[in-house]
Amino acid sequence: MNLPERRIGPFAVSAISLGCMNLSHAYGVPPSPEDGARLLNHALDLGVTMLDTAALYGGGGNERLLASAVGHRRAEFTLASKCVLAIRDGKRILDGSPEAITRSVEASLERLETDHIELMYLHRPDPAVPIEESVGALVRAREAGKIGAIGLSEMSAEMVRRAHAVHPIAAVQTEYSPVVRNPEIAVLAACAELGIGFVAFSPVARGMLAGGARDDGYVPGDIRLGMPRFTGDNLRHNLQAVADFETLAARLGIAPAQLSLAWLLARAPHVVPIPGTTRIEHLEQNIAAASIALPADALAEVECIFAPGAVRGGRYPASAQAQVTTETFADEDLA
Repeated sequence: MNLPERRIGPFAVSAISLGCMNLSHAYGVPPSPEDGARLLNHALDLGVTMLDTAALYGGGGNERLLASAVGHRRAEFTLASKCVLAIRDGKRILDGSPEAITRSVEASLERLETDHIELMYLHRPDPAVPIEESVGALVRAREAGKIGAIGLSEMSAEMVRRAHAVHPIAAVQTEYSPVVRNPEIAVLAACAELGIGFVAFSPVARGMLAGGARDDGYVPGDIRLGMPRFTGDNLRHNLQAVADFETLAARLGIAPAQLSLAWLLARAPHVVPIPGTTRIEHLEQNIAAASIALPADALAEVECIFAPGAVRGGRYPASAQAQVTTETFADEDLA
């Protein structure tokens, strides 16, 4: 099956690709390896041509899952992974030093059972290391043939420009959805100007726009328990806007997740959403959104529903917010 394609650096990838984190990490008990493998293979069967993983996800377990599940189909997809963030002795660590990046790339290659990763991101900026030094380590990995292109995640437009001055950046990855509009402050335009692909992670707002956050009774280990907009009074307030969004989707005859994904695709031609899921039916629904063209009035209504101030609560807890440099709105609620 062939899906519409968009450019990410030197790669032509499916306009909707797959974020693989959910299969190993972050939202409670992950699916079994067998179920994860079934979903990954089905994604490729549906025409998905970019799979996005990271050293962090499952403490490397997600990379191992991709190797065992779809390693035999490497010619069918662009492989993207990330370094700088990892789990060591059960704790999340951030280390953007050149030495740590070099070790991380080698470890990812080993876990992924490959000698080449098409796209390697710096998962977060390390405030203790100039971005130029971190990028330099990936430049050397690229020169050695271990990676094909360099990406950045959750970084400001100013930091993107600094990195791009060292070496052309292929992709910038940041959370983006009708709920999270931060890339529109500066990064989306900077990417368009510099010819950088923009990869939208959490494009259905961590399940909020896909019926996955009706209340805050999350299972233990779900990262949304620590995210202010997903709990308590903040969530109850936010679900009022979500209800309006769902009404619009129903009027259009599509699922709310499809409305979110189609809206993102309409924002700019260099945007590639990477929704993640653990369920085959949601995967199929998400991929089908690549062929949905929204009328102008629907696009405008989405923006009206999620006008400034419609969403309360920060998208990250304070500790995680401190690890990103993505721009924030002047009146954004970070608490």
